[in-house]
Amino acid sequence: MNFYKMSGSGNDFVLLDNRDGQLPSDLSPLVQRLCHRRNGVGADGVLVIERSAQADFRMRYLNADGGEAAFCGNGGRCIAWFAHSIGAAGQAMSFQAGDGLHRAEVVDDRVKLQMREPRDFDLRFLLELDQRGFSASFADTGVPHVVIPVAELDDFPVVETGRKIRHHDRFQPAGTNANFIEIADRHHLKIRTYERGVEDETLACGTGATAAAVVAARLGMAESPVECLTRGGETLTIHFQLDGEAVSQVFLEGSVKLVFQGEILSS
Repeated sequence: MNFYKMSGSGNDFVLLDNRDGQLPSDLSPLVQRLCHRRNGVGADGVLVIERSAQADFRMRYLNADGGEAAFCGNGGRCIAWFAHSIGAAGQAMSFQAGDGLHRAEVVDDRVKLQMREPRDFDLRFLLELDQRGFSASFADTGVPHVVIPVAELDDFPVVETGRKIRHHDRFQPAGTNANFIEIADRHHLKIRTYERGVEDETLACGTGATAAAVVAARLGMAESPVECLTRGGETLTIHFQLDGEAVSQVFLEGSVKLVFQGEILSS
């Protein structure tokens, strides 16, 4: 079976076309093998295209640990470009994911993806970690995200602090992703993300950038569009409408690239 390696602003994925249904129902062992950075292809997760009766295709996303997640923003952009490239969808498309229906548009190497409307906002609560308190906020943008503004983001201990937040009692049993942001102005911020399932800092996270932008807007610190500079050095642009406390018409936009393709050999 052929596989494709793609990157969405530094978030890297293995993509598989399973429209013929040849993959096993339990993908966890294969995903863990493919994502291994030394003994496999190496990736943050695996994206699978399947047939759908309600949309152009169905997207499945599994993290590097083999666990399936409802959605991945940068993965959604990559799979939209991939689906268009293999003829599974047109330039404008819709697809199903674990968190619902999404629409996307592909123009050259850029993809603009409609995100699910954020929910479960919890703003400015005190999050205590090892006797240190952080002013944190929470939003679910397809998957759960904590957002914490910090000073001097480049020097912040993202992995150490992010891991503690990911396993904090407040967010159990599912856990959460953790985002740390530094606001430059009302349309620009820097972001670093610790991702659940990858269990490490990633170079970018689309749902995390979306959460950061809409949380910053709800806190009165930002307004649409918000350009999020990722750890990988690329920029993700978040478009949205804010009406009081309601956030709608949320779009994630950025570039993607096909890195290489190959063939999966039997183990």
